[in-house]
Amino acid sequence: MFGFLRARRREKHLAANPIPDALWREAERLPLFIGLNDDERRRLREQAAWFLHEKTITPLQGLEIDDQAKVILAAQAVLPILNLGFDAYDDWHEVVLYPAQFVSRDRYTDPIGVVHEGEQVLAGQARPEGPILLSWLDVAESAWLDGWNVVIHELAHKLDMRDSAGHANGRPPLHKGMDAAAWKRVFSDAYHHLNRLADSGRYSPIDLYAAETPAECFAVFSEYFFETPHAVADHYPAVYEQLKQFYKQDPLLRLPRVRYRPAYEPVEFGPIWPTPAPLGYDA
Repeated sequence: MFGFLRARRREKHLAANPIPDALWREAERLPLFIGLNDDERRRLREQAAWFLHEKTITPLQGLEIDDQAKVILAAQAVLPILNLGFDAYDDWHEVVLYPAQFVSRDRYTDPIGVVHEGEQVLAGQARPEGPILLSWLDVAESAWLDGWNVVIHELAHKLDMRDSAGHANGRPPLHKGMDAAAWKRVFSDAYHHLNRLADSGRYSPIDLYAAETPAECFAVFSEYFFETPHAVADHYPAVYEQLKQFYKQDPLLRLPRVRYRPAYEPVEFGPIWPTPAPLGYDA
């Protein structure tokens, strides 16, 4: 009953408050959304509108963002839940935006019970039972199909936190029919392989930040899944299959085999394509 009433309230709000056409056209032209069909674009637009209604966006340190910027943020944020439903984000309520990378002071307790406190410079952070913190500069530079997307990364952490513990551990609550043992095996194998690459100083087609923790492994692979899915499917096909089941999407079917290649990256990992200028900058 409550689910029906919630759905009706959502439908009524979306009918009365759609994202204006001009704002949506600017957002959906981003490379991240290449290949989405008409129905997917319609649902992405609706979910982005609901995101803007349900989530408070709080700019700090003098940052001023217009409606266009909010729509671009929302469109990226809801892509991972396009086929999961907006309720996947119903356990948090705020996005805090900094102008650029920010300092976060955090406290944590190690396995033997010692409390530590330290500072980090971050582009994004998902806080358990709290908001998502993002650097607007980094948000604006996401969505370019280079395997790096701070919005998707932090939203993957939020999905990961939807278990009884409330902390990201690389194993989000799985859907009915998914094999928990297979998920654990596949991601453990990938995580340990990335650690071996990091320890030996060898090149990795996946950002080696994924070797930091199992939670970062899931979040980084999620970025690549939505931005450069061929990199995951080619080098970690079992991971790709698990992510396809989890997100209920198959970006291989819609995105071209292109990726930005830094000057130091071996040619065999993909063709060179020019990177579009970040949002708000001239080419």
